[in-house]
Amino acid sequence: MPYGYYQFVRFVAMIGFSYLAYSANEQNRKNDMFIYIALALLFQPFIKIALGRTIWNLVDFIVGIGVIISLFKKKQQIKAFNDKK
Repeated sequence: MPYGYYQFVRFVAMIGFSYLAYSANEQNRKNDMFIYIALALLFQPFIKIALGRTIWNLVDFIVGIGVIISLFKKKQQIKAFNDKK
């Protein structure tokens, strides 16, 4: 893929993680907020962080798994909340 594609993906990831950090802060989930801030800084496109291809692949995999797990946890929380009503 062209270099511009990766820059765009990093920019979108930075915006997404920044929003998640803001949302976590609004819900007083400080640990989550710091994790999302760290991920936003890691994926920001302005200052390149050279980790090497292998480490970046590992980071991408771990972050992807973490995002998927958090989506399932959020879905279960919403379902539990709706069941209580």
